[in-house]
Amino acid sequence: MVSIDGLTVSFSDRALFDNISFVINENDKIALMGKNGAGKSTLMKIIAGVQKANKGKVNKSEQTTIAYLPQHLLTDDHCTVAEEAAKAFREYFELKEQLDRLNQEMGERTDYESDSYMALIEQASDVGERFYNLEEVNHAAEVEKALLGLGFKREDFDRPTSEFSGGWRMRIELAKILLQKPDLILLDEPTNHIDIESVVWLENFLLKKANAVVVISHDKAFIDNITNRTIELTLGKIYDYKANYSHYLVLREDRRASQLKAYKEQQKWIAEQQRFVERFKGTYSKTNQVSSVERMLEKLEIIEVDEVDSSALRLRFPAAPRSGDYPLIAKDLSKSYDDHVVFQDTNLTIERGEKVAFVGRNGEGKSTMIKAIMQEIEVQGTCQIGHNIHIGYFAQNQASLLNEKATVFETVDEVAKGDIRTKLKGILGGFMFHGDDIDKKVSVLSGGEKTRLAMVKLLLEPVNLLILDEPTNHLDLRSKDVLKEALLNYDGTLILVSHDRDFLKGLAHKVFEFKNKRVIEHFETIDDFLVRNKAESMRDLDL
Repeated sequence: MVSIDGLTVSFSDRALFDNISFVINENDKIALMGKNGAGKSTLMKIIAGVQKANKGKVNKSEQTTIAYLPQHLLTDDHCTVAEEAAKAFREYFELKEQLDRLNQEMGERTDYESDSYMALIEQASDVGERFYNLEEVNHAAEVEKALLGLGFKREDFDRPTSEFSGGWRMRIELAKILLQKPDLILLDEPTNHIDIESVVWLENFLLKKANAVVVISHDKAFIDNITNRTIELTLGKIYDYKANYSHYLVLREDRRASQLKAYKEQQKWIAEQQRFVERFKGTYSKTNQVSSVERMLEKLEIIEVDEVDSSALRLRFPAAPRSGDYPLIAKDLSKSYDDHVVFQDTNLTIERGEKVAFVGRNGEGKSTMIKAIMQEIEVQGTCQIGHNIHIGYFAQNQASLLNEKATVFETVDEVAKGDIRTKLKGILGGFMFHGDDIDKKVSVLSGGEKTRLAMVKLLLEPVNLLILDEPTNHLDLRSKDVLKEALLNYDGTLILVSHDRDFLKGLAHKVFEFKNKRVIEHFETIDDFLVRNKAESMRDLDL
């Protein structure tokens, strides 16, 4: 359906990837994997046609349509929901406008024998052919059907897109994709900044309604559930596996073991040949043999082994100071902004040592509740923090609170206490700060790097109530695993807001669901809650 032939992308003297080729078939669900910086997003942009390669090309038929959902949504805040969705038919309206303009010009001109008039007729004929080849549909009706199917209400159609959360904006973009009826959908980190309900909905949409899909994601549960093929981009090459992510990890280890064996055998052979050259160099009878071996060594392609960080980093929080039996008691909490009620008459009690999850759609009040607990906003009712509570708080904007003038190492060193100070370089390495990275100023770090650094800093402070608001948005899969293991072994109290189901699994043993201006307490694990939630979502998916 779509073939990628000999793609090469280079930056100065470094090849991001070199001469890669593969085919995307109808109904393929592909996870595009690789380390940060391997070129995944670049490759996706090239397939989408928004970026050019140095060499090679993407081949597809004129009838094949590709829809691309970038990592950062570009929804126009000056449009209504319906207007934004109708942009799916942009080609139709642009061709119609162009054809109307050409017909008007031909009707006004009288130089019928001129070359320019003949060129005008030819242009109008070409545009007309493209226009009439497009399927004639009732665009307004199609937009309405798609938006209703995606969970919007009719009264939402005329609301500006700026009033909607990230999850609902993604649904607007998906409405556009649905209306285009593409043969291939490209998704770059689609689960970032959206709630669990939206993630589950997206999974079901891709499984039930989409044709071919290529996705980049750090959400293990998401890619495991939707993909049947994994393409890994590493060391400028690709490796193609007919397997989902979990199975791919097993196959990759097998491949790396074979690579390592072949590499060792090659290095042994090279050493033998070099010893031969050193021994007989200058010996007249062996001159031809020595020259032949030297030429062979020069032309030899060295086997490369994938760099896999196999260091067994085990990070533990400092022991939590003992607190009172009830770190948090909230009674009759209510919060409104003008006429908008976020939640009302909420009661919640969290006992010492409990690990609880706040879940619900974006905009239902999870972060607002945390701000109330932290006394950052005024609320009605009472919110009582228990005896001897030391709070560690990771907000969604935590990265912006770091000291820009300090280095990476100084940032963590100033909060580390005791023996853990000897392990700081290893801890930073677990969160992708290697070598000279630790001497960088915070001011030059990317947003993702600052987020990771803020998380490391939090991990080193002795607290007995941890409040984490979407801590995994910018963490890769290994960093997530390190953090999760630390939280599983944490002996304090945990309040966790996250849309990452794999990260939540096994962590939370009580769930507070934020829904319809209420906070509902569920005495069940997050795993049980998600199973029930997915079943309900499947029933709601009707496009």
